[in-house]
Amino acid sequence: MSSTVTAAQRRRTCLLASSFLAAVLSLGISAAKAQQISSDQLPPIEVSPPGDENRTRARPVNDEGSGSRRVAPNLSQTSSPGGAPANSPNVSSPGNATTIRQFAGIVGASTSVITAEDIAHSPAQSIQEIIAQTPGVQLTSLFGGVNGVQTTVDLRGFGAFATANSLVLINGRRLNDIDMAGVDLSTIPRDSIERIEITRGNSGAVLYGDNAVGGVINIVTKTGIGGPPVAIRAEGGAGSFNQRFASVSTAANAGPWSASFYGNGFKSDGYRVNNALDQRNAIGNINYSTPDLTAFLTVTGDDQKLGLPGGRFVDPSIGLNQLVTDRRGATTPFDYANKQGASATAGFTKTLWNGAELIVDGGVRDKKQQAGFFGSTAVLPVPSFLSSYIDTTLQTWSITPRLSIKNPILGIPSNILTGIDYYDATYHSNRSQFNGFPPIHVYDLSQQTLAGYWQQTVGLLPTTDFSYGGRAQNTRLSARDRFDPTAPGAFDTQANPLDSSETQYAVHVGFEHRLNEVFSVFGRAARAFRTPTVDERVASGPAFDAFFNPIPGNFTLKTQTSYDVEGGFRIRAGLLQVQSSIYNMDLVNEIHFDPVNFFNINLDPTRRYGSETSTSVRVSDSLLFRSAFAYTRAIFREGPFAGNDVPLVSRYTANAGVTWNVWQNYLVVDATVRGWSERRMDNDQPNRQPLIPANATIDFKLSGEYGHLFWSIGVNNVLNALYYDYAVASAFTDGRFSAYPLPGRTYMVKAGATF
Repeated sequence: MSSTVTAAQRRRTCLLASSFLAAVLSLGISAAKAQQISSDQLPPIEVSPPGDENRTRARPVNDEGSGSRRVAPNLSQTSSPGGAPANSPNVSSPGNATTIRQFAGIVGASTSVITAEDIAHSPAQSIQEIIAQTPGVQLTSLFGGVNGVQTTVDLRGFGAFATANSLVLINGRRLNDIDMAGVDLSTIPRDSIERIEITRGNSGAVLYGDNAVGGVINIVTKTGIGGPPVAIRAEGGAGSFNQRFASVSTAANAGPWSASFYGNGFKSDGYRVNNALDQRNAIGNINYSTPDLTAFLTVTGDDQKLGLPGGRFVDPSIGLNQLVTDRRGATTPFDYANKQGASATAGFTKTLWNGAELIVDGGVRDKKQQAGFFGSTAVLPVPSFLSSYIDTTLQTWSITPRLSIKNPILGIPSNILTGIDYYDATYHSNRSQFNGFPPIHVYDLSQQTLAGYWQQTVGLLPTTDFSYGGRAQNTRLSARDRFDPTAPGAFDTQANPLDSSETQYAVHVGFEHRLNEVFSVFGRAARAFRTPTVDERVASGPAFDAFFNPIPGNFTLKTQTSYDVEGGFRIRAGLLQVQSSIYNMDLVNEIHFDPVNFFNINLDPTRRYGSETSTSVRVSDSLLFRSAFAYTRAIFREGPFAGNDVPLVSRYTANAGVTWNVWQNYLVVDATVRGWSERRMDNDQPNRQPLIPANATIDFKLSGEYGHLFWSIGVNNVLNALYYDYAVASAFTDGRFSAYPLPGRTYMVKAGATF
């Protein structure tokens, strides 16, 4: 091995070690004087079904509902013969000491939980910005809408392809579709969220399937179960860029029945020209709950209209810099994207015997999208004849029965979750020059996935948990392209049909060992995969040869696989909580876009490694400090770009925040600072273009309640930082790029009432 490679490995080891221990060294002295912490600090996740399995396969161990202070685990329970307290997998009693199992879910994984109370207090205006307070999470935004429209959440450094490598669930069910559009979290009413569970790394692939390469984000919504007979909450607000906001939520309970509804609406002129947003979202639930049977029906709908302003050009060779001369202008003043979505999910949970439950749910999700792309007015002041119009429908049916068994095996505590997932998706897309013109291409793709999985967690010792699991998943795909050479704008050719069937697998092994009541260590190893999206298949392979003759496409891309290892520790010492880990992820056949030839390819092998640390300190019942830090490297490990950074990944990200209840609930102060280092632009695999600059933002909010009334005043980006976190580099000219500027200082005022 060369001295250069050896030196690089030593530097990598030093960086990981230093970032791994940074938070502990900075807070170690305070830990010695710790007071007893309130239990509403990022509780662990219990992946074994806890009784609301119709909503999620994972939940916090000590979750007691949204918005209220959670009670700490009872440490005085009588121990069962297996060493763990009866009816509680989270507490054990080795000898005369009592030890809290700090994690009882996907053992060995790094996790965070954001509660409804955390969401209510956050000064961030979007769900994505709230999630970004988790270590290792990065954001990419093109439009800067204050509600986070189309903002991408990136877990562990996947840049432009983050949406396909981060699995998003709602109540334990997949939201990721087989297209490349990604999950728009702005369509979920913020008030409907009970908690957000974030599991970083690829171990979630066993329970949930492909796309969980970077991690899993599970959004658990409220049901209204157990509340008053009738409750109503209404809120309205106004802010920068002529934004108007309104939301309403209701819940009702009568005997075993309950119902709830959450809806909101946004309108905004947007930060930039042709950046207007008009959006409405709603979620409704009906629930039936008895001791041995629960059932539910959930219906959702959303409608979104959004203007697409394009990027701002910078080209030093001709003295052009629109980021300075016309930051808020539009390069594409006619482009737009509209979307309508609807879904219905129903299911039940039936107790089969003490400790065993059958959970069956299924649903249908329908998404329609229309988008018009008319070209840049830098060339012509009117729509170009190279324009395109896309009209797409995507429908997904699913059924996911599973069995939860929480019974000791040979006296050893055991949780088993096993089940079958079946998804059937159909994709139909008309591609024409203008709306109403005959389609040039008509793409029809259908995909069916059938998977079986098993995951078991056992208490090998009162201080040691062990988890293992596996999934086998078969994916069948049929893809067809109908090309009309007589349609206006037609100049290429028809793609070859594809019929394929492939079986992939995911595995997970993890452990956690509690050295004492304060300190525990954990580790895991896992394999995961992701299949190409239909959009990636449509744009795979070259469209033209060297002489610009059309070449038929073939929809063919290889499945991406990842291999993870991770290790870390957790500290729970009075007022202090710390979680820190280091990880390494090797990927094969990572799917990416070729910036020179303009089609999707499978990359040479890549690697991601880094460390993530989060801390929280509750000084008193009225004062809470929290912080997070991450070091993330995403590099090519083979091929012509070996050693280069993967674009759009910042090496360093950090955030810190404070919540101060100044005067009971009448006045509360919340502040968050979030910073990130520079990153490579999209398309810059050679690493020769300018970097997207590092930057930081500060968000601040005052809020309060008086009786049934509540209010808030928020200021985001207090210091008016003029930044952008996405830019596309020219593949041919050094220094030339197109950037998507984000807003400076913005304001939002809200007020409402409960009844």
